[in-house]
Amino acid sequence: MKKIQLYNTTSRKKEEFSTTNSKVGMYACGPTVYNYAHIGNMRTYIFEDVLRRALEHCGYKVEHVMNITDVGHLTSDSDSGDDKMEKGAAREGKTVWDIAQFYTDAFMRNCDDLKILRPTIIPKATDHIPEMIDMVQKLEENGFTYKTSDGIYFDTAKFPTYAKFARLDVENLQEGHRIEVGEKKNKTDFALWKFSPDDGAKRAMEWNSPWGVGFPGWHIECSAMSLKYLPQPLDIHCGGVDHIPIHHTNEIAQVEGATGKEYCRFWIHGEFLLMEAAKMSKSGENFITVDTLKAKNIDPLAYRYFCYSSHYRKQLSFSIDNVLSAQTGLNNLRALARKTLNADEKTVSKTETESVLENFYKAVSDDMNMPVALAEIWGILRNAQIADNVKKAAAEKADEILALDLFREVQTNEKIIDGIKFDGFDGASDTKLQEIADLLNQRIEAKKAKDFAKSDEIRNIVIAKGIDVLDSKDGVLCKRK
Repeated sequence: MKKIQLYNTTSRKKEEFSTTNSKVGMYACGPTVYNYAHIGNMRTYIFEDVLRRALEHCGYKVEHVMNITDVGHLTSDSDSGDDKMEKGAAREGKTVWDIAQFYTDAFMRNCDDLKILRPTIIPKATDHIPEMIDMVQKLEENGFTYKTSDGIYFDTAKFPTYAKFARLDVENLQEGHRIEVGEKKNKTDFALWKFSPDDGAKRAMEWNSPWGVGFPGWHIECSAMSLKYLPQPLDIHCGGVDHIPIHHTNEIAQVEGATGKEYCRFWIHGEFLLMEAAKMSKSGENFITVDTLKAKNIDPLAYRYFCYSSHYRKQLSFSIDNVLSAQTGLNNLRALARKTLNADEKTVSKTETESVLENFYKAVSDDMNMPVALAEIWGILRNAQIADNVKKAAAEKADEILALDLFREVQTNEKIIDGIKFDGFDGASDTKLQEIADLLNQRIEAKKAKDFAKSDEIRNIVIAKGIDVLDSKDGVLCKRK
């Protein structure tokens, strides 16, 4: 097996990965399917996809398990609020089952758009209620649980290392920030099983249990499903950094409390995607999906390329302009790759290809340093000293990890009128586009004269026509909203 270094959240340092299992057991926290996944969510799935591809390049077979949360995820981390699935169903006037299937399908389409490999196993929470009940019973037998009026809770005081993984300052946690104490014995206690509200209304998703009719807590889902499909300890557990202090901390407590054994060897977390200095969320105005990008004629793989501009453990600031720049970069990289298609058909040996890609693989194996890896493939395709048939072979192998469809024909709907670029205006008359171009050239002159009020006025007129005006170092680009 080839060596790969991965940053382990447990130790807060990079470690050389290895496993004694026949396959790498890799578990990833999947979507809660009450709404579309936003592109911040998809950044996490992209880094997990690169991780899987990197491991497979190193010679490992990967058993990749990703759950679908279709019940039990409440709107508050303090075990209160509505179930997100029930809330989504009420919002759209559909059944929770229809909501779950619709948004699961949408998520899978987005993964395909981004060339994210399908996990080998995709379990749904609602199909694994018996496993969850069984784990709660084991915790009960081991003395980790207590009952309140609204559910069965995990007593974190009984698990002495609870704060270790996330390095929590439990004493100074503020009530209402992460927790609402209520009947809890400790601030950090969390629900394992929630009782259905005794208000006469029947929930769409509820099950009989030894403790009464109800539904599982969010955290128990991943714990039960991961152990059903993967050997303990898991080799790798992935997710976003927001899971570290609550969800993953609770998973560790549950599994180790129930089994008395280590849950997972490597914990790997991706950082946030930011928009206007705020974390992207499904409840805010900065909620952008892969379909939003497609509606703007942006190739979803341009977003994947954009994600490679920063290390997965660093925050990344999103803007449409940044992704448009990434699309230009990706198109230029594809153009370089396609120049090699007519290369000499002479066979390139595996040794020669790997020699050319040595620094590319070194970057990938250094905790998935994709900014450096991307720069390396650029350097290879630009290098006049490397034969085209070698470049082609190298690009093909590199794309097994990059997944950027490097040999795709570069297509553009771009039209230029008086220096103004129009993208995605098929069917629009040149007369109408000329009117917009005239306005925007007046705006350019206003900006040169430092008449910013007039410049803004013209821009607003064009935007009101349903056109995005995007300024860049390469000029003005108009795209349909």
